[in-house]
Amino acid sequence: MERLQKVMAHAGVASRRKSEELILKGHVKVNGKVVTELGTQVGNSDKVEVDGIPIDREEPVYFLLNKPRNMISAVSDDKDRQVVTDLFPQVEQRIYPVGRLDYDTTGALILTNDGELSQMLMHPKFHIDKTYVAKVEGLINNRSLSKLEKGIVIEGRKTAPAKVKLLSADKIKNVSMVELTIHEGRNQQVKNMFKAVGHPVQKLKRETYGTLNLSGLRPGEWRELKSFEINQLRNLVEQNKKEIN
Repeated sequence: MERLQKVMAHAGVASRRKSEELILKGHVKVNGKVVTELGTQVGNSDKVEVDGIPIDREEPVYFLLNKPRNMISAVSDDKDRQVVTDLFPQVEQRIYPVGRLDYDTTGALILTNDGELSQMLMHPKFHIDKTYVAKVEGLINNRSLSKLEKGIVIEGRKTAPAKVKLLSADKIKNVSMVELTIHEGRNQQVKNMFKAVGHPVQKLKRETYGTLNLSGLRPGEWRELKSFEINQLRNLVEQNKKEIN
């Protein structure tokens, strides 16, 4: 038996908090009866409906993909471009990406049908670190690196402090390789941060997501997460939650 809101979150209906709101507002039925109590427990044989639509009680699955360039981080695209779920034809569950990487950005992307964990990993307050390696125009100096580290105002909001490391600089090609670790996930944040200090991004790759890295995965390849890796992600969220509280 599991709490109703947890079952809904795992089914991808919404985050646990949003699922609780749906329950309290009378949108959810269990075995044909409206349920408004948050402590309600349901089992595998119970029929759960949200606004009259039954939810599928899929087993949660978790994958790590090394996203290639020129692919959309979505389950569909109105321009008929290739999306990341196209790389998982043999997976029967309805998986979706946790957050997104831009069309031309490569690297670590988690896909799952676990709505609750997905919401927690994406929420900036839980401080899940993501490390990127960027090839940028120009020879970046310590002053610019310090600005990135302390945070930069983008569209009226200052970014959270970041970890920054200069990996290399090529005077002949006039480019720099920089490692940047952040826990936020604003739209095109990394590109906008480098643009703000005068070093537009030429190539961008996400090397790590939380405790996960791309070891052994070529672009376009994926693997199922091991149980201990899933637990590491959950523990990371819980640890950061305690630090916030």
